[in-house]
Amino acid sequence: MNSSNWIARGVIALGISTAPFLAHGQDSSAGRWSLGVTGGTLGVGPELAFRASPYLGARANAGFLTISRDEEVDDISYDGDLNLNSFGVMLDWYPTGDGLRISVGARANNNEVELVGAPTTNVTIGGTTYSPAQVGTLVGTVTTDDFAPALTIGYGGTLAKGFTLGAEIGVLWQGKPTIDNLRATGPLAGTNQFQADIEREQQRIEDEVSDYDLWPILQLAFLYRF
Repeated sequence: MNSSNWIARGVIALGISTAPFLAHGQDSSAGRWSLGVTGGTLGVGPELAFRASPYLGARANAGFLTISRDEEVDDISYDGDLNLNSFGVMLDWYPTGDGLRISVGARANNNEVELVGAPTTNVTIGGTTYSPAQVGTLVGTVTTDDFAPALTIGYGGTLAKGFTLGAEIGVLWQGKPTIDNLRATGPLAGTNQFQADIEREQQRIEDEVSDYDLWPILQLAFLYRF
């Protein structure tokens, strides 16, 4: 569930390495559109920006990415596929009329984690011990709120004529993650006892991911201004 860590490190490293190439400030001319690509902890996708005045602007972007990671809960190893899939709009305030910006906005958040767990030894689920044959494969999906507010602070500068590089850091309020329809394929899957134990297992998984109600935003954007 900490699958964003390696992305975050990569974004920070790239931001540090590219910072010396930024010009002293972003061209603040009003009425300028920019189009390009953004990438980071929200995924990778297109971004469209408009600088309405030296102090105000707006951006729309999307992020897509799939990352795989293993996570262990109650001695059950789950293969997790984090599917980043979101669309957002940000309103930008440039307090100095330069490249520094403070942004607020929201995203249509379709991010989810697909979980698959196949025990190879006896495991305890909800206080009851089961064999691998009795459990079969456990499958479920971790989801968050469909609507997620966002707050970031960022800076952009000119790389070359018409080309800009921007970076931002912030947070996405995506709500407490919940797991939908945790189920098993084993022969006991339909019994009342197993169903009660699965509900307890589902609660334990949700407790494991409860800290991810706040999702870190670390993004870089490479745009062409026209």
